[in-house]
Amino acid sequence: MTIPRYPCVHVPVSADDVDIASSILWDAGATGVEERDATTLDKNSGAEVTLVAHFDSDEDASEAVEALAEQWSARIEYIVGDEWKERWKEFWKPTRIGERFVVRPSWEPFEAGPRDVVITLDPGQAFGTGTHESTRLVLAELETRVRGGEHVLDVGCGTGILAIGALLLGATDAIAIDVDPIAVDVTKENAEVNGVSDRVEASDRPVEAIEGTFELVLANIQNAILVPMASALIAKVAPGGALVLSGLLAPEEDEIRAAFGALRFAGKRADKDWIALAFERT
Repeated sequence: MTIPRYPCVHVPVSADDVDIASSILWDAGATGVEERDATTLDKNSGAEVTLVAHFDSDEDASEAVEALAEQWSARIEYIVGDEWKERWKEFWKPTRIGERFVVRPSWEPFEAGPRDVVITLDPGQAFGTGTHESTRLVLAELETRVRGGEHVLDVGCGTGILAIGALLLGATDAIAIDVDPIAVDVTKENAEVNGVSDRVEASDRPVEAIEGTFELVLANIQNAILVPMASALIAKVAPGGALVLSGLLAPEEDEIRAAFGALRFAGKRADKDWIALAFERT
C-alpha cells in the first residue's frame, strides 16, 4: 500500500508581505494557506509570520517556490498520510470580532446569544476569513455603520465576508466584485451558506462598470491598488453615504487621506500595524 504524501510550501515573510505572498501562493494553485506566527509553529524562523501553503502536486509546489524566489526564500516540506486533512480543522474555532460578529467554520457548533451575528465561513481559496486585522477592522466598523436598508458595494470582496456581514446586520442588498474569479465563486457559495444569496450579486466586473451609488462602499485592498482607484470609489458613494477602506498600514494613512480628500474624513480604527479609514459624503 502506498501512503500518500502532500507537499507544503513554507515561506517566512514580514507581516507587511503576508497579503502579497499569499496571493502568489493562491495563484500557483494552493488549496489552502495557513498563517503561523510565533505563537504557533516555525518559532525559530526569524520572520514575523510563516505562511504554509498546501498543494496537491509537487509540480504546483515547485512552481510556487520559483514564483516566490525573487523576494523570499521558500522551502517544500511534506505531510505523510491523510490524517492532516481533518487535524488542521482543530485550529479553526469560532472567533468573536467586535461586539456582535462571530465567525465560525461550518464544522464547529456555536450557541449564539441574542445580539450575536454569526457568519459561517470555511477557510478556502480566497482572502477574508475574519482572522486578518484588516478584515476585523471593517467588520467592527460595520457594526456602527449599518442601520438597516443600505445598498452595499464590496470592492475586492474575497470570500464575501464583508458583504455578508453587512446583510446579516440589516443591509438590503450588496454587490460584491473581485478581479479573481475564484473569489467570485467563493462569495456566491458563502452567501448561500449564510442565507443571503438572494441579496448578493457577485461578479468580476470592474468598479467603473457598476451603475448607481451606494450608502456603504467597502474596499479591503492594498494601498497600491486603492490610490489609483480613488476617483472610481468616490464616485460610488451616495450623498450621505460612507466609504470604508482597509488593508492599510499605519504609515500609509496620509497618502490615503490625500487621495480620498474629496470626501470628509470620518474616523480611523487600528489593530496592531493595520488601520481602516472611514470617509463620508456630506
